[in-house]
Amino acid sequence: MLIANPHGHYHFLKGIDPYSCGVVADPGYEIVFVTLRSPTSWKEGFHLIDRHLEKAECDRTSLCSIQLRCPAPYPMQGFIDFNETYCQVLKDWGLYLDDLNPLARTNVSPAYSPPTEPQMHAFGYIVKAESDQVKPSLVVAGAGELRDGVLDEAGIICRGDTSPEAMRKKANYVMKVMETRLDGLGARWDLLNVINVYTVYPIDGFHEDIILNRLGPARRMGVHLHDTRPPVEGIDFEMDMRGVNRELVM
Repeated sequence: MLIANPHGHYHFLKGIDPYSCGVVADPGYEIVFVTLRSPTSWKEGFHLIDRHLEKAECDRTSLCSIQLRCPAPYPMQGFIDFNETYCQVLKDWGLYLDDLNPLARTNVSPAYSPPTEPQMHAFGYIVKAESDQVKPSLVVAGAGELRDGVLDEAGIICRGDTSPEAMRKKANYVMKVMETRLDGLGARWDLLNVINVYTVYPIDGFHEDIILNRLGPARRMGVHLHDTRPPVEGIDFEMDMRGVNRELVM
């Protein structure tokens, strides 16, 4: 069920404490998605976001999406511990809606040249749409093969198995999550402009039938494959998606 965030001018799908499952801008508003050319530490990244929002004449509550990069996949408890610190920043900013975190998030670990500390990679925020004809914009949060999104190692699909058949099962589960979240946001495949896959394992044995054939009109946008691990040890495949009209690199 979509939950309104009236201060941020967007709706979100309830997730778990570290993140929501996705966000969609309200009518008359749109998401601006910003990727940092030179990532910075995640805490300094929030200062950067603060300065950017002030310059754009946007409130902090307009922040709706975060992308992080971590040095290596965390043990499950380490991931939980990091999330507590991260969520406290969001609470200090006044971004929680009652006890719910409305921001979508992706947090993954690059296999090539990983950072030495968690870094801010990208963020999205809400602005007034430039025209009444603007298409809906949305961000689907990152998800790996973790059943029901519950932070418990027992819920990892085919844990410890990265054989081609196991990777197919993992990818199929994650694609179902993407489909469910897209539907939950009231969105369509033709609205998407970026579809990301995060894994260090080959996908050529299943990318056609498990991923591409299910993208509908979004298939023409292609899939961005990142040589990157999900943020928790034992999770091997992750995806996120977005459909925005304005992308910035800074």
